[in-house]
Amino acid sequence: MTTKIQKPPVLVVIQLSGGLDFMNTLIPYQNGIIRDARPALSLPMEDTLPLDNDLAWHPAAKALKELYDAGNVAVVQGVGWEHLGGPGADRSHFRATDIWHTCDSAKIGTEGWLAKLIREFDPLSENPVTAVNFGLGLPRALAASGVTVTSIGNLDKFGLMTDIEQEEERAEDIDIFKRLYTPGLGNGMVQDYLAQTGTSVLKSADMLADAPTQYSSDVEYASNPIAEALRDVVRVHTAGLGTRIFYTQHQGYDHHSGEGILFPKLVTELTEAISDFMQDLRNHDASEEVTILVFTEFGRRIRDNGSGTDHGSGGGCYLIGDGVEGGLYGEYPSLEPKDWLYGEDLQHTIDFRSVYTTVLEQWMAVDANPIVGGNFEQIRPYKTEVAL
Repeated sequence: MTTKIQKPPVLVVIQLSGGLDFMNTLIPYQNGIIRDARPALSLPMEDTLPLDNDLAWHPAAKALKELYDAGNVAVVQGVGWEHLGGPGADRSHFRATDIWHTCDSAKIGTEGWLAKLIREFDPLSENPVTAVNFGLGLPRALAASGVTVTSIGNLDKFGLMTDIEQEEERAEDIDIFKRLYTPGLGNGMVQDYLAQTGTSVLKSADMLADAPTQYSSDVEYASNPIAEALRDVVRVHTAGLGTRIFYTQHQGYDHHSGEGILFPKLVTELTEAISDFMQDLRNHDASEEVTILVFTEFGRRIRDNGSGTDHGSGGGCYLIGDGVEGGLYGEYPSLEPKDWLYGEDLQHTIDFRSVYTTVLEQWMAVDANPIVGGNFEQIRPYKTEVAL
């Protein structure tokens, strides 16, 4: 079924940097194999929040469970890609993130998938806030030659910066981009990209200067980076500046040690921030047109290492919004040891580009093939598909 929503559809992407432990988020809580494989992390069954007879939410994800129970969360299980080159080939943070950002699992990609989407919406780069990143640096997903993206460290200060301060923040973003991507892309390609990409810093600062003062809300966000970033998304979105893509990252999920302590803190921050964000959008009559994609570069190893988990595969992602038909999508990877990838990882059951294709075609109403680099099977997580 297709429908025409009243406003252009908007995509909010949240990257969980470091590799979220999917099996510790949506737990096979009655599975003895997993309980034996994870003695350091397994929770008492009575402490988990059952979703059904097989899966339960980690208690730190209570706010996400409430959104799920309300029908606003689609959990996509077993997300990944076919690894090339054997064990460990795609387990580095840089390589795995680059694959997600460019949709190219065979080689180092040159253009971000969201940058291609920006080009669809704004081919002449007329609106510097068609896409806004909250955080320092520029994610590769948003980077392509000739594509304009505004990157903001602090929205409250952004419109008040002097010309010199704006150039200093731009220089810091560029430096971060160069340090991250020169080792993988080579200095020539990075310099070429930076030379051709306009940032339109002054124009975007002028456009965003009034966004904080136009916004008021009864929602009390927590004082942490992901909550503040999502609040800023609402402030810019409700300012009516034509932003179609928002991006932010929640850092810290690489839990090789201390996962029992660190994981609950981060997941609580994340899920409560998303819950507050959805409530804020609804209070502003601005939720109908928004969908959230939450992803991470890879899952974690099946066995714990005594204190945490190591880089793995077969993770998951989440689509959240009032237009989402909540539920489980894809197949939770087999937990039988005979099916473990390389004898230690979950096999992926759905390609991440299938998720992108679903969002691009069913929500953003664009042809996904040239963006993701092929045809990928779609899931059906939306109550209605957008037609513009």
